[in-house]
Amino acid sequence: MGRQILKDFVKVGKQMKQRDSHTQLFLDALLSMDRIGSEIVLRDVAAQHQSFEDVERVITETLVIIGDGWEAGDYSLFQIYMSGVICEETIARMLPEFRIERKNSPKIGIGVLIDRHALGKRIVKAVVQAEGFEIFDFGDGLSVDEMVDKTMAYRIDVLMVSTLMLPSALKVKGIREQFDQRKLKTRLIVGGAPFRFDSSLWQQVGADADGKNATAVISIIERLVDRQ
Repeated sequence: MGRQILKDFVKVGKQMKQRDSHTQLFLDALLSMDRIGSEIVLRDVAAQHQSFEDVERVITETLVIIGDGWEAGDYSLFQIYMSGVICEETIARMLPEFRIERKNSPKIGIGVLIDRHALGKRIVKAVVQAEGFEIFDFGDGLSVDEMVDKTMAYRIDVLMVSTLMLPSALKVKGIREQFDQRKLKTRLIVGGAPFRFDSSLWQQVGADADGKNATAVISIIERLVDRQ
């Protein structure tokens, strides 16, 4: 029993060291539902690094910690919900300051396949918009057929698909198969928890790339579009 307690203590100590001060401060602010404090932390990150990438990193790390805490029974579902709301509100206020103008933007579509957990999609959409790209939000809980139909209707050049659960991620293969059957040249980018857990899953389902985070998606879009 004593050895297990010691192991748990060491594990927690390592986790705390891995979190930088901004992540810890942002975590404390979110759990306290402190909107002003949360924004102050993120603006300090932006001021230090002059980019949105580190802001996104702090948000993502913190939301993962809160999600893990909820699964462990440490945090409530209401804290999960409010953390997402505060993050979305803060991003909406900050991103216009990073917005750039872009000419000849490819048409980009984004949607959540099967699942309805949309926070990740909203963050990616906000970052892509801030980079000057034209993006169409297809919504959440979409079927494979709905995703393909919307892609064709809007003449999408790059489709970004977000999933939360593994069964939903595996259905991306159906999108690729329909693209091939209809001879669509639309590029396919996937993202979400299943693809973070399995680094080769995006290849297994026939995607063109795996967007690890919102800022990484920008360079992926530019690379894929240049290849067309």
